[in-house]
Amino acid sequence: MSLQNVDLMKSLYEAFGRGDVPTVLGAMDPAIVWNEAEGSPYADKNPYVGPNAILAGVFARLGGEWDGFAVALEEVHDAGDVVVATGRYGGAYKKTGKKNHAQFAHVWKLRGGKVVSFQQYTDTLQVTKAVSGWAAPPGSRRPCWQSRRAPCR
Repeated sequence: MSLQNVDLMKSLYEAFGRGDVPTVLGAMDPAIVWNEAEGSPYADKNPYVGPNAILAGVFARLGGEWDGFAVALEEVHDAGDVVVATGRYGGAYKKTGKKNHAQFAHVWKLRGGKVVSFQQYTDTLQVTKAVSGWAAPPGSRRPCWQSRRAPCR
């Protein structure tokens, strides 16, 4: 069943990329539990339970708030009834014009050919910066742990 799960998840990413949300929702168990990454602006209603909650609380918000929102799938990892997908998000937040190119890992659990749970892991700081429009002030320095100079003083 695990290769079928991998193929299913690849097809769902393709469907999402085409804007075929009904196909994505149709692959979900009626009691699916969906969790956005902690710290994400979309984690405010975690957990989302059921396809309608995901449609209203996640998909509709992403579609309404981002220009060119995209999920670029890079790898899919088979773990039996668990599938892990990695990739990057794309798009620009409409209100700020700031772009997002955050990495993600998605952990999907499947049972009987249906998705029963989803957990997102992503760079929530990058998402928050795009949403808030935050940018470092001109001439500001990066924190020492982000600098190539060592050690921190």
